Amino acid sequence: MSGLSELLGVKTIFLDISTKDVEELFTIAGQHFAEITNIPAKDISQCLSDREKLGSTGLGVGVAIPHGRVKGLKTPLAGFYRLSQPIDFKAPDSEKVDIAIILLVPEQATQKHLDLLSEIAQLLSDGSRRDTLRQETSTEALLATLTQQAA
Repeated sequence: MSGLSELLGVKTIFLDISTKDVEELFTIAGQHFAEITNIPAKDISQCLSDREKLGSTGLGVGVAIPHGRVKGLKTPLAGFYRLSQPIDFKAPDSEKVDIAIILLVPEQATQKHLDLLSEIAQLLSDGSRRDTLRQETSTEALLATLTQQAA
């Protein structure tokens, strides 16, 4: 998982986040990413909200990949969010989401953006890996699970 492994670190893994809905998750993520980028949190959360209005980023099986193009962002960023209580992402299977990998890319994103989305979707399609992501308590071990090559 070379692309994602370059974007994730223990400081971008957030476990047992308490949020009541998608908008609150985006507000929390905006605050996290603002600390890294110096881009205003409201701009980041608005970017994620605007993308979500185009169609749900919920994939089903309790996972989502919210993403968006952010003006002023120089390089792609990703964050892993495990929620303490699942929230409705309007996923195709109607299952609530408890795992979200949020991907931010520069406004002028290239094929790399699509490659990263594909890589994340492939990772989250593995049922045993999803189970591990839901149960792991160590951010270091969770990072290893997220970034190990798919078998």
